[in-house]
Amino acid sequence: MALKKLMTNINRLNGEVTIPGDKSISHRSVMFGSIAYGETKITNFLPGDDCLSTISCFRKLGVSIEESENEIRITGNGFEGLTEPDAILDVGNSGTTIRLLMGILAGRPFFSTVAGDESIGKRPMTRVTGPLTKMGASLDGRKNSAFTPISIRGGQLNPIHYELPVASAQVKSALILAALQTDGESTIIEPAETRDHTERMIRKFGGEIDKDHKVITVKGGQKLTAATIHVPGDISSAAFFLVAGAIIPDSEIVLKNVGLNPTRTGIIEVMKKMGANLEIVQKDDQSFEPVGDLIIKTSKLTGTVVEGDLIPKLIDEIPIIALLATQAEGKTVIKDAEELKVKETNRIDTVVDELRKLGASIEATDDGMVIYGKSNLHGGSVSSHGDHRIGMMLAIAALLSKQDVELEQSEAISVSYPNFFAHLNMLIH
Repeated sequence: MALKKLMTNINRLNGEVTIPGDKSISHRSVMFGSIAYGETKITNFLPGDDCLSTISCFRKLGVSIEESENEIRITGNGFEGLTEPDAILDVGNSGTTIRLLMGILAGRPFFSTVAGDESIGKRPMTRVTGPLTKMGASLDGRKNSAFTPISIRGGQLNPIHYELPVASAQVKSALILAALQTDGESTIIEPAETRDHTERMIRKFGGEIDKDHKVITVKGGQKLTAATIHVPGDISSAAFFLVAGAIIPDSEIVLKNVGLNPTRTGIIEVMKKMGANLEIVQKDDQSFEPVGDLIIKTSKLTGTVVEGDLIPKLIDEIPIIALLATQAEGKTVIKDAEELKVKETNRIDTVVDELRKLGASIEATDDGMVIYGKSNLHGGSVSSHGDHRIGMMLAIAALLSKQDVELEQSEAISVSYPNFFAHLNMLIH
């Protein structure tokens, strides 16, 4: 368990960072390359632990995946090219890997078992195993298939008409991947729109999918063909530097080639609502995902309310938004965010507990938190609790402290941003 002394008492951040590849898109590019026909090439792939777990799982399923410093090459032979694994498919800490993988495996005519680390073992899987069972898959796991390890006896699936009880891109994507393997048409209805990388990826790989606001229609039996994917920078990773640039005095940071998918830009909407000095330079050359540069400068911020349909567009950014709110004038309320309780940690309680250790005035609610600004943060000993986004948030919080801050379990950050501390160092002059 790594203990890291964090950088503190920083008076200025200035420079340019090229944000690493988007985690969600990196996962999906490997999965779709594996179930498509032909050779898929991926550049700017995120080599974080979670995405490497996805590569490992698909290699165990018989897919040829070659990695070099600049490119991933995948030779796919369609869904039919996947073969029964000899060992358990270990997803590590990746909820995206396990849930989307179950959607793929549900339609394959062989036996497999998926499992992960201690955190994955606590995350609810019924939201995926339930509808997949309705489609005809045979799944079995701890506590009536609610928790891992989960064994899957795949086979012929039936189309489904399904209303998701929670807004979850992972559940939606698992059902879309299962629906592609049926003989008919499936309809999936979301309670609120979630990130649409899976839908975009299907089109990029030559498939068809219809989306009318919250209603998604997908036909089974489609054959996908290989594609060339350049993964845009991850806006969830960019969010930490956006907040750092806004709250550290005399700062200006340019973030290059950041994905600006409108289902992911909630962090930008919230920061602008709070008064952030933020400029977006959209790129004209748009491939399947919109991309641009972001310029953030030190900002005078005011509190706000974050709620409703905005929550799915920033669910992963709420820990860093909580820190942002500690440096805003007035009260910020985050609500309708119950989903935070079933992330890598219970992010509501963890964010509140750890920021309080540094002097923040913040309290937990049943579905979010209330933050009172403006707080003077001080030193202390904090922990990521094995959650990469909590770890990065605390590293940014430490920049404001005049005293020492130590972070336990700093290694968790490598899950999504292996070069995080190197990039942070580049901005300190």
